Amino acid sequence: MRFGMGYGAWTGGPRADGEGRGRGGHEGHGRHGHGRGGPGGRRRLFDGGELKLVMLKLIADAPRHGYDLIREIEGLTGGGYAPSPGVVYPTLSMLDEMGLIQEQQSEGAKKRFAASDEGRAHLAENAAVVDGLFARLAAVGAESERTDGAPIRRAMGNLRQVLQHRLMREDVNEDTLHEVAALLDEAAQKIERLK
Repeated sequence: MRFGMGYGAWTGGPRADGEGRGRGGHEGHGRHGHGRGGPGGRRRLFDGGELKLVMLKLIADAPRHGYDLIREIEGLTGGGYAPSPGVVYPTLSMLDEMGLIQEQQSEGAKKRFAASDEGRAHLAENAAVVDGLFARLAAVGAESERTDGAPIRRAMGNLRQVLQHRLMREDVNEDTLHEVAALLDEAAQKIERLK
């Protein structure tokens, strides 16, 4: 019953916890797994079953190895999300064990995979779901383009450095911490009110 499973059985069903967004975070960290998110927690962009479908579709489009998949997904999201090697390579192994992809001859040490007939059939059965997942990737890319301007990155980096430098000093007391928190709250309120 390996290949007759519908989307819900294969992925564990639709997610109930909401969706992560590009720079808000995903599995892994930094350029190798999370969107380069802002402060606070990071949420996953895909659950494991969804990522399997995305990877299978990309492999069906053109034979690929793991690094290709990471870079392709990162490109589709405008740099907002790149799955970690620690997620991609086990997923490749699982797809291979399920018979949905097969290793191809390739130069060098990297294993390159192509979709099997069973993999293409599985994609056809789940075409609407796959379309939705790629729409999600495109939305992350659009958000990245809209929110990740160089001036904002520079200003956030500057703020981070100033905070680390100022708050690591030995003479920092509770009053200083409250003053810094009040300034940050004031800046957040002003940004929120921008039209």
